[in-house]
Amino acid sequence: MSKILLRKVEALLATYPNRTFKPKEMARTLGVVKADYTRFRDLVKQAAHDGRIAKYKGNNFGSIQKASLVEGELQVKAQGYGFLLTGEGQQDVFISQKNMGTALNKDMVRVQLYAESKGQRREGRVTKVIKRSHGSIVGTYRRTRKYGFVIPDDNKLTTDLFIPDGEDGGAKSGQKVVAKIAQWHDRRSSPEGKIVEILGFPDAPGVDVLSVIKSFDLPTTFPRPVQEEARAIPNTIPATEARRRTDLRQDVCFTIDPDDAKDFDDAVSLRILENNNIELGVHIADVSYYVTPGSPIDREAFSRGTSVYLVDRVVPMLPERLSNEICSLRPNEDRLTFSCMMEVDPHGKVVKHRIVESIIHSKRRFTYQEVQSIIERKTESKHAETIWVMHTLSETLMKRRHELGSLNFDLPEVKVELNKDGEPIAIRQRERQASHRLVEEFMLLANQTVTEHVVRILASKERTPPFIYRIHEEPNEQKMEDFRKFVKALGHPLNPHKKVTGKLLGDYLLSLKGKPEEILVEDLMLRSMMKARYATKNAGHFGLAFQNYTHFTSPIRRYADLEVHRLLKEYAEWIDFQQARGKNRHLEKISQHVSSREVVALEAERESIKLKKVEYMQRHLGDEFEGVISGVVAFGIFVEITDLLVEGLVHISDLEDDYYFHDEKNYQLVGQRSEKTYRLGDSIRVRVVRVDADRRVIDFVLA
Repeated sequence: MSKILLRKVEALLATYPNRTFKPKEMARTLGVVKADYTRFRDLVKQAAHDGRIAKYKGNNFGSIQKASLVEGELQVKAQGYGFLLTGEGQQDVFISQKNMGTALNKDMVRVQLYAESKGQRREGRVTKVIKRSHGSIVGTYRRTRKYGFVIPDDNKLTTDLFIPDGEDGGAKSGQKVVAKIAQWHDRRSSPEGKIVEILGFPDAPGVDVLSVIKSFDLPTTFPRPVQEEARAIPNTIPATEARRRTDLRQDVCFTIDPDDAKDFDDAVSLRILENNNIELGVHIADVSYYVTPGSPIDREAFSRGTSVYLVDRVVPMLPERLSNEICSLRPNEDRLTFSCMMEVDPHGKVVKHRIVESIIHSKRRFTYQEVQSIIERKTESKHAETIWVMHTLSETLMKRRHELGSLNFDLPEVKVELNKDGEPIAIRQRERQASHRLVEEFMLLANQTVTEHVVRILASKERTPPFIYRIHEEPNEQKMEDFRKFVKALGHPLNPHKKVTGKLLGDYLLSLKGKPEEILVEDLMLRSMMKARYATKNAGHFGLAFQNYTHFTSPIRRYADLEVHRLLKEYAEWIDFQQARGKNRHLEKISQHVSSREVVALEAERESIKLKKVEYMQRHLGDEFEGVISGVVAFGIFVEITDLLVEGLVHISDLEDDYYFHDEKNYQLVGQRSEKTYRLGDSIRVRVVRVDADRRVIDFVLA
């Protein structure tokens, strides 16, 4: 009976493809009697759920053939609603909480679009979960007398996970666990799952960061075949290999890294030529010599895509025997490298270059602080003259980049200091010094030079060999328009009549130097831009104002750089343009994968820092801090503590002196009687009143 009735429903909707019907209209048209209506209505809803017919807003149904379907990644907000990221260059699709079905944050989903209303954003409903992003869910296990459930750590996962009897794995109430979804058919009920791993109680050392590792599905060990292959790699360099390479062991090379670094993948050298130009050498660990394509190490490195630098540990791309020992450019040891030797004129332009497989012998391991002290002439060193020339050259390169329109974001970063038990004891801002910029400028120049080499030197008859580029597309017009409105409301308008270029934005940032809103504007500008990514089609790098750019300088921690090394070696021997199409497909697969892994790594790093910030603030309940209003929403104001870069919320219910309304256009809350305003960018003093470590939430009140 139901199959026949369903075919009649489909036939009716196909007859009127441009119409939608409510269930009662369809029932009347199809002659469904009143006693059968409830069953008929449920049949229609199930058909829509199964994708047989389309469901529109207002409980209307229509033909699936006319329903506009799009696919993409679902991005859920903490408030419960979400957006479909289509990747089509179109406006994202709004998905209300009731229209999400059983989809979770970052799932790949199929969405049926509702008819567009003029001037309003696109809206739709999830009809199918194509691929779950969460292989597992990390959270806190709670047990009642009758059943157990897991409360997810991620506040964008808005439903608890029901754990039936016998599926708790022996977990105790209050422990952090890893669980998997077994089944979930209807959003009106909780998903059902089982606990697959117990991490421990939240206050046990290391459990908090381990929870982050598990929530992002990061690996904690290397598979046995990878470990065995790494152990089998000899420590010594074959004499035949050393003879084959350009021998730079007599050159004065040294590394400059953070004081706690263990893997040194780049070294630099410099000498002044007879024509007063400078020969700058950037020497990169030759990982490609040791890691064969398709080997166990290579497959695992590709899977990981990048090393992940968490607050208390590193999840490396390569086994430590390679990353910290054999490939690492340790001082006073011969190492195989890939060198980019650049002749740079007094204006910072590369006039000649060569890219060679080399062998070096690093003369010194410098920290950034040691080099900074030499630059400031506070410390003596036998390499001081070289470092002073390097510093002058880096300033020339930076000035040249700015003139070309390159953006120099200088957002403050924090370092969370931990004790031996992993507890945060201090939060300090990392100071970007001249020594950091020195290394950064040299790496940028090498990356650019390598790409210029491929595009200009290796190109044949206007055909460029397949390659992996690091691209950064021009900003989205709508996001830039939103940015203009934002800074205008702050009282620092950006010229609306000029085309958005790196030069325009760079000069604008310089005009805000030293102003209270500087960091706020710089942060929003960064978020208003496209994300840099890897691609086989060269779209240039907007932020750096480089037409040609790649990543060449960090093959120990980035798979893209390793692949770039392989391509450069291959093209030095032979370029087969006949195989270009197949190679492009292979490189595009690599580009997409490592771009996605980079996003995961960044999110995991931020989350690990955030949880330690929250833990640190637990010891400061009742304390007062100076901050700046970093966000204004209908339910309150977000405040960032200036010194610690810790953000919390002052809820609107705690603004008891007046009734406040949200002036969305001007990014402020305004008191109805007093007309007192709390505006984005305002300085403010707050007191810490609540810290929820599980949800990673901090609440303030005004002090």
